[in-house]
Amino acid sequence: MDWIELTVQEGDAGLRLDHYLAENSVDLSRSAIQRLIRDKMVTVNWETVTRPSHLIHPGQLIRCPIPEEPILSPKAICLDILYEDDSIVVVNKQSGLVVHPGAGHASTSLVEGLLVDRRLPASDDPSRPGIVHRLDKDTSGAIVVAKTESAMRALKAQFAERVVKKIYVAQVEGKVQEDEGLIDATIGRDPVHPYRMAVRPQGRGAQTEFRVLDRDAKSTFLLVRLRTGRTHQIRVHMRYIGHPVVGDRVYGRNVDTRLMLHAWALGFTHPESGCAVSFTAPVPSEFASSRVQALRDRSASDVWPDPKS
Repeated sequence: MDWIELTVQEGDAGLRLDHYLAENSVDLSRSAIQRLIRDKMVTVNWETVTRPSHLIHPGQLIRCPIPEEPILSPKAICLDILYEDDSIVVVNKQSGLVVHPGAGHASTSLVEGLLVDRRLPASDDPSRPGIVHRLDKDTSGAIVVAKTESAMRALKAQFAERVVKKIYVAQVEGKVQEDEGLIDATIGRDPVHPYRMAVRPQGRGAQTEFRVLDRDAKSTFLLVRLRTGRTHQIRVHMRYIGHPVVGDRVYGRNVDTRLMLHAWALGFTHPESGCAVSFTAPVPSEFASSRVQALRDRSASDVWPDPKS
């Protein structure tokens, strides 16, 4: 692997590390640089730094790798296509399938499965063509992928403006006493475990609504709606209120079951027609609750109507 080595000059004093590297590296986007920093790949004076916002000082030596461009290998895999047209494809992603290639994931990704018989537009990260949002590897459910550059721009804008409707089904540990609620707690990188997120005062704003669908002896089935879209938001917020998602090996207990989190409904404005569209992904059989399974006969607007303006 090739490396960039830079010595900070007086005129760059006080810049954020990610800004400095983005300005001095024509080959890497700022988002790619931020991922490298958080993955502990960047050093300042030979000490690893994990915060993109780290402020630099004159005379410091900064080393940053230039990762090899990932090679996408289209491979036929079983994909549950919920909807497809010339501009988008909506997939019911299975648990265990990564959305795009990345460090630590050698298995075939959703992107590579889609590339077998369709073209996807390039993005600022060559490993993520057509990707406008993501689901964690172990989260199942509905994900939309753009098939044209214009669709990708339009969908990214909708996610950035928080106008996309995202409803999940989650089974969490213990009995949630409230029938519904709003978790409003900022989320940031965990300073002790950089691969995890945590509720932190200096984090970014995050809001998660929930409604109880059902309860059993040891757990609660929730319908969860995201107002924001932070990394691991539902998993972090559920841990924060003392009810981690069942099967969460990072934020909960190491139990022998899949992560019980499913992206059930996804609603947005179609990037070409301008019409409101909504898709639901059938709830997996592992969610053993008749009330949860009954969602297959209902629409997102029926289950959780949008507030009237």
